[in-house]
This record gives sequence, C-alpha cells and structure tokens, in this order.
Amino acid sequence: MRFDLPLRIVFAGALAALSALPLWAFELDLQVQGSDLRDRLSAASRLVQLTTQETPPEPQDIVAAAQADYGVLVSALYETGHYGGIVTIRIDGREAASISQLDLPPRVGRVAVSVQTGAPFRFGRADIAPRAPGSRPPAGFAPDAPAELGQIRAAVDQGIADWQALGHARAALASQDIVARHGMSRLDAVLRLAPGRVYRFGEVIVREGSDVRPDRLRAIAGLPVGARYDPAEIAAAERRLRRTGTFGSATLDPSETDGPNDTIDMILTASDRPKRSFGFGAELASFEGLTLSGYWQHRNLLGGAERLRVEAEVAGIGGDSGGEDTRLRIRFDRPATFNQDTDFYIESEAETRNDVDFSSRTLHVFTGLRRYASPQQEYDVAIGLMRGLSNDAFGQRDYNFLTLHLGARLDYRDAPLDAKNGWYADLRLTPMFGLTGSDDGLLTTADLRGYRSFGADDRLTVAARVQLGSLDGLALAQAPSDMLFYSGGGGTVRGQPFQSNAIDLGGGLRSGGRAFLGLSTELRFEITDRIGAAGFFDTGYIGPEAFPDGSTGQWHSGAGFGLRYQTGVGAIRVDLAAPVSGPGNEGPQIYIGIGQAF
Repeated sequence: MRFDLPLRIVFAGALAALSALPLWAFELDLQVQGSDLRDRLSAASRLVQLTTQETPPEPQDIVAAAQADYGVLVSALYETGHYGGIVTIRIDGREAASISQLDLPPRVGRVAVSVQTGAPFRFGRADIAPRAPGSRPPAGFAPDAPAELGQIRAAVDQGIADWQALGHARAALASQDIVARHGMSRLDAVLRLAPGRVYRFGEVIVREGSDVRPDRLRAIAGLPVGARYDPAEIAAAERRLRRTGTFGSATLDPSETDGPNDTIDMILTASDRPKRSFGFGAELASFEGLTLSGYWQHRNLLGGAERLRVEAEVAGIGGDSGGEDTRLRIRFDRPATFNQDTDFYIESEAETRNDVDFSSRTLHVFTGLRRYASPQQEYDVAIGLMRGLSNDAFGQRDYNFLTLHLGARLDYRDAPLDAKNGWYADLRLTPMFGLTGSDDGLLTTADLRGYRSFGADDRLTVAARVQLGSLDGLALAQAPSDMLFYSGGGGTVRGQPFQSNAIDLGGGLRSGGRAFLGLSTELRFEITDRIGAAGFFDTGYIGPEAFPDGSTGQWHSGAGFGLRYQTGVGAIRVDLAAPVSGPGNEGPQIYIGIGQAF
C-alpha cells in the first residue's frame, strides 16, 4: 500500500530526524614531549574540559578553547619550572592562533596539541629583601631549588606576611627582576619589598548589610583598637564573628586611607544568615527502635546576635527498650558577654525516660558562661537547679539538687565530622548538693577520642574511643536512676542490646551502675571518594563502685562491620554488629544514622 505525503511534511520529518542526531564530536590528540606532565597539563587544558561535556561543543567553542590553551598550557609549564616550552595547537591542520572568529570552520574533526616542555629550570639567584627580623624565606625559594613559579609567589606572600605580623600593615612588593637563562636552564629571581610604616588599629567602621547592631558587631569582633596592627588579631576577630552562627560571611579589611597618628581603620563587612531555621534528624537501631529529633532556632533574637534554640527528641519508637523517651531543650546564648571570648547562656531541659529498669522525669534549669580560650579549647561553668522523680527497683524517689557544672572541651581533630588525624576530649564534673530527698554527690564523665590515618591520601584510618563515667557520694539505692550508667547499644557497645549490661540485684531486678568504662576501636577505609567501609570492636564495663576498677562489675563486648556513604551533610552510616561476650546476647543488631559513630 502506498501513501502520498505533502512535500512540506517530508521536509519537516527529515529536519526533525537531523536535529535528533548529536552535534559533531571532535577528536583531541594531546602529545607531551620531554616530561611527565601530561596529567597536570590535561587538568589545565580548556580543550580537555570540552571533551568531558555531555553535549558536543560548537566549532566556535572549540576554537576559543584552543586559542585560550596557548596561555593556559604555558602558565602550567611555568608553575612547574619549565620556562622554555613550546605549545602548538592545530585544528584540522591549521594553527589555532591563525583562525579568526569571523572565519570559523563549519565543523571540527581533529585537534592536535603538541607540548614540548623543555628542560626544568632551577634557581640561580633567589633573593628577597629586606626581610623582617627573625624571618626566613620558604625553603623552596633558594639557589639550585626547582624554579617553580609558585615558589616565587610563596616567597613574596611570606615576606609581606612577616612584615605585617610586625605591624607593617601596608607592606608590599616594590619590584621584581626575573631573568630566565635558557642556555643554563637557570632562573634568577630578585625581589624587593617595601615594608612601610608600623601601624596601630584605628576605629572599626561597620558597613551596612547586617541587622546586628554596630556596637554588638564591634563587641563580638573584639579587635583591640589602639594596639599594634596584627593579622592574627584580624583572623581571631573574624573567627569570633563566624562562631556566633549568625553571619554567612564576616570580614575585616584595612581602610585604603591612613588614619591619624599612624593608625589604620578597619572596615567590618558582615552578611546575615537567615534569622530563623529548622532541621531534623533520624536514627534507627534494631533494638532501641527509631529516634526522631528536630530543632528550631533564631540567630538574632534581640539584635545583638543572640541565639534562641529549641530542640525536641522522641526516642524508642517501636523499640524494645522499655518505652518512648522524650526530651525538650530550650537554650538562649548571648555572645561576647564580659569580653569577646565569653558567651552567656541560659538553658532549660525537660526529659522523661521509660526504660526497662526504671522510669524518670526531670527538669533542669541552669545558667552559665562558656569561655573560648583558643580555637581548640572551650571551658564551661554553670549553676543550676534540678528537680526529679524516679521509679526503679529501689522504689520511688523525689529529689531536688543545686548543681554546679564544670566542663572542658579540647578539639584537635583535623575534621570534626569525619576526623582522620588528631584527638578530642570532653570532660565534665557536676557537683550536686542535695536540697531535698538526697545527699550530695559528684557526677563525672569523660569522652576521649583519637585518630590516625595511613596510606595514600590517608584512606586508612584507625579511630579509638574511651568513655568514662563515675557517680560518687550517692549509694545505688539513693542515686537518681537517670544518673546511673548502663552499657550496650549504639552509643556504647554495638552488637549488644540497649542497656543490656547493668547491676543484677537478683529476683529479676536490675539497676544502673555508679561506674562505667567503654572502649571502642574502628578501622575505617575509603573505597572511593564517597563509599567507605569500617570494622569495629566495642567493649563496656558497668560496676557498683564509684570509680570503674574493672574487677567488681561486669564486662561485655560486641563487634561488626559497616558501610559509609558520604553526602553533603555527613556520612550515612549502616553498621551490622553481633555480641562477642558478656550479658545481652540477643543476636545481630543493625544501626543506621548520619555521621561517624565517633
């Protein structure tokens, strides 16, 4: 059977079919002669980047990239100390530099790039002066060292920074004399600096752009007006502003004009993050069940970067750990109270717990100060009131405490969310003075972590953790149930059921212990940039004594393996663990959460 179609329909169909075909894809041939720099040059090349596009490029894009590659590839050679290189780029046999954008080829079939790197150069002269007293140039900027362009930049940057650290705020490069001696493959670099005068900090001028009051911005930054100019003080001031969590960015830059009496005003520019935000989290364990948490916060409550944060959590949903637990926490923080490195806070926390061995309700209100001694060291002191009601194997107790909180947090990890090297310590002392229903006591907790990585790109990481808990001054029968320690579950011993290690009182009754010791080790390995694996072993001890001695109580342990998948907000963690020894042997346990276990 035959159908006769109008010519315009046939033409439209042919045009549609042609438009569905891919554009002409070109062939790229990159030849690097005389060196092993192919990977580095490929990474820099605009033409190579075009070949990775999903859509084949147009001829004008190819010509533009080829013409840009002359300078790009020569710059890459300079960065590696090759100053005699020759770059040739031909598009279908024509030198790319000779092709006009007004006379482009209709299509491009083959692009041939040839790079002759030449011999690597070394420094003949490497001289920078005057240098700040007591300073030294970078080790790579010296006679006979590889004459990489980056070493010259580093020498200039270091020389200026050394002078600025002594108060010479406007130190700059005055002149440079760089000569390549091709016959000897030597590069002579003579750099001259102009230190300028010594300055002191002038006024802090706040630019518009933030809803935080200017006086509070200055107080939080804490720049020492009148002191000698010091870049370290500027970095510390910017760090204090970022620490509040209120600002998306915050910078301090010297004014372009000098102030009176050798002072230099500083321009403070800050942009606010959204005032209100919220978030949520979830963690699933086969025994404990589902834990849901969420928060809402205001980052600039009173116009001075004050923070109000409300957190809520429901745990034990659908689990076998006794029932659902709830927690509501409200906290107010005011940065830069008394001085720029001390925050004031008020916190209130209400909690109900329905565990297998006890139930409790507590309300704790306290106020305190947090001192930032350095970027790695924080210290807390607070005073509070605690009201509680607990019901356990010893009966029901109603108690009131006056509490004192002393804490120290030392964080020397390279990356807090996924550490590879360094260590971390969180130490807490809580003296409790019984007002009604209880004697005085001392609650002590410690969390110590260490990390060490090995191999190419630190892909293999050994992580270790020690947890310590102690309750002194209160007998088991008198101590609030939620202050006693248990072991087992995702936060202590994986593979063992939640709170499976406790003090056996006989007759099927149990109690938490006054002493706890937890030891954990993990071996983590990055299989790809996103996927990782881990093997781990955890052990825990619960004892009736005030300080864990390891002999009067009971140990248990668990081991397993897991997978990690890196996302933009942390690693998704899936662990499968089984009991190894001790009480609580109920088969494998599964743990799913966000972030590393510790």
